[in-house]
Amino acid sequence: MNIRSLSRGDGAVIGAAALLLIASFLPFFSFDSAGSDKTVSTWSAALFPLLPTVTLAALAAAGLIVAGRAMVPAGRQVVGLTLEQWGTALAVFVGWSALWSAFSTVIPDLGGGANNDGVSKGVGAWLTLVFGIALAVVAVLSSRIPALQAPLMGAPKQPQPYGGAPYGAPQPGLGQPGMPQPGMPQPGGYGYPGAPAPDPSFGGQPQPQPHAFGGQAPAPAPAPQSQQPAQGQPPQSGSSDFTAFWFAVPVPRPLFAEDGSPTPIAELAPGTWYLAVEQRGAALIAQTQDGRRGVLQDTSGIQRG
Repeated sequence: MNIRSLSRGDGAVIGAAALLLIASFLPFFSFDSAGSDKTVSTWSAALFPLLPTVTLAALAAAGLIVAGRAMVPAGRQVVGLTLEQWGTALAVFVGWSALWSAFSTVIPDLGGGANNDGVSKGVGAWLTLVFGIALAVVAVLSSRIPALQAPLMGAPKQPQPYGGAPYGAPQPGLGQPGMPQPGMPQPGGYGYPGAPAPDPSFGGQPQPQPHAFGGQAPAPAPAPQSQQPAQGQPPQSGSSDFTAFWFAVPVPRPLFAEDGSPTPIAELAPGTWYLAVEQRGAALIAQTQDGRRGVLQDTSGIQRG
């Protein structure tokens, strides 16, 4: 399940469904029975079919929307509609049922007679009305308002290799002028030019410096012409000024194959973060969540992470 593909609208639908579930346990009606106050909630059989048409239907609508967004491949249809469309239709039905629940009355035999004058609505009735209508409105507008289309979670941070250096950057101390290379004597060590001589006062004897045959001092070693690049350096990317970044599209857009085939290999959906790995003119080479790579030709209005 890809949680990062959920949008803010999806999160609002999930929140409204959860609040409807909580409201179902609160008093929906309160009435006076034999001198004592009694309450009934949505779970009471006297209020059937309020429970399945509002509370359970709201949970089913949220589940269909989340499944269509994060679990089932985009575009897959069930009986001619996608799971998101089924969830939106069910959410509208929940809002309609919650609206009419505000005009409902208790079954007569629950109050001991046909008169409902002593029956009043509790906090659960009003919360059911508010959250039911909110669920329907958010489900319909989540694909139309840019603020609700924004990803629910932020873009993941760019992965860094071991040591924290960016990919392709030279490692400190390797292949840089003035830095010791592997296999070279370390500065200040024994035998390195400029190392301090041992102090005779502590028992150390000055070591005689050997001379070449004929009494002449040895010639200094020739300086290396150029430093060799350090082994194991990762290759630089094709474009030195391009840095991979995460982005999201405002509307569904096709992703074409890199070989120029006109048939799309995937569809980029709003609310999902994708990784741009290369730039080719005005187009981007994008990588999907399942590892597929292709060319995004229309890059207008994309949101960078």
